[in-house]
Amino acid sequence: MVKIESFSVEKWMDQYEHHCEHNIAETCCASISIDQLRELSEDKGREIFQASKPLTYGSIRGSDELRSNLARLYSAKATNPLSPDNILTTPGAIQANYLCAYALVGPGDHVICHYPTYQSLYDVPKQLGAEVDLWKAKAQNQWVPEIAKLKSLIKPNTKLIIVNNPNNPTGAVLKRPFLQELIDVASEHGIIVMCDEVYRPVFHSITPADSGFPPSLLSMDYRKVIVTGSMSKAYALAGIRVGWIASRDPEIIEQLAEARHYTTISVSQLDEQVAAYALHQNTIHSLLARNIKLAKTNLELLEKFVLKNDDACEWVKPLAGTTAFVKFHREGIPVDSVDFCEKLLKETGVLFVPGNECFGEEFKGYVRIGFVNHTEIIKEGLDKTTKFVRKSLDDVKLAT
Repeated sequence: MVKIESFSVEKWMDQYEHHCEHNIAETCCASISIDQLRELSEDKGREIFQASKPLTYGSIRGSDELRSNLARLYSAKATNPLSPDNILTTPGAIQANYLCAYALVGPGDHVICHYPTYQSLYDVPKQLGAEVDLWKAKAQNQWVPEIAKLKSLIKPNTKLIIVNNPNNPTGAVLKRPFLQELIDVASEHGIIVMCDEVYRPVFHSITPADSGFPPSLLSMDYRKVIVTGSMSKAYALAGIRVGWIASRDPEIIEQLAEARHYTTISVSQLDEQVAAYALHQNTIHSLLARNIKLAKTNLELLEKFVLKNDDACEWVKPLAGTTAFVKFHREGIPVDSVDFCEKLLKETGVLFVPGNECFGEEFKGYVRIGFVNHTEIIKEGLDKTTKFVRKSLDDVKLAT
């Protein structure tokens, strides 16, 4: 029997997200409806669903329209266009990430995973019998891990390096020069690199004019790269459960496709039609503009909150994505994150995610804040949190 550790962040969200007044733990850009999606399109007469189409399993590897739209996005500014045949769709990015581990690693293999990050990225390879080392990033280095440390972690049996860019929970970005060094190290040893890019392209605090602006890892000149993505975070459509895997290596795609037959068979035709509509050229630009504007607006509110409470909290300001990792303390001593979050929720109805419970016990005092929900929810929630910090922080336990 596979030993499955408790998936702490999902367990926390399952327990509390439907029992809070202000959800500032949600990591998706504020979700939209089908009607709102249509309003964002430049072609409002275009149908989202083909109502007369029989609801068979559909295209096993993903609909032609959806994969063509994705291929167009990955081909933009790339030297070599990506073929739709190099993409597989999945029910969400969590299944895409699971499938990569399921197909590529097992007992006797070694995996290196960027950390902190979403728990399944390192725990699923462990469940499958692989040895996993965490490639740790630190706040004092802007949450960017060190290439020298990566080199020291590599073993003769290292099969896979996993990174998350932009990062959950920190909102940090691995920039272009760093990515090139990563690719250079991986190619020297022939190691596959998998990058979870679900928060791409919500770049709210870095622009393409920046020399370090990170391309998709798929655009780097290395065939043994896999990227995963989703409609949930950057595209505000978590409810349709559509994700994908893309690689320039046909052998990797075929290996994943073989494994996929044992898991999903296909993705819902209805979901794929909505995703294809959202990623169409008539819709995607206004959809992303809406979400990035929301991120910028709300990040200003969060930055003001941190400044207002700088005697009780600190952070590394995120550059991209929808999350921030904020550390709360009393006179420099970190608070107990779980006690902080539970008391905050009970007294104010505001939901955060405790860092040491959901991302690693070393993250004492940290909470993850999802700041790209509706602006009023963020504003009211942060205002209530400020009052809580002023009134009740002394009643919160300190971390041990």
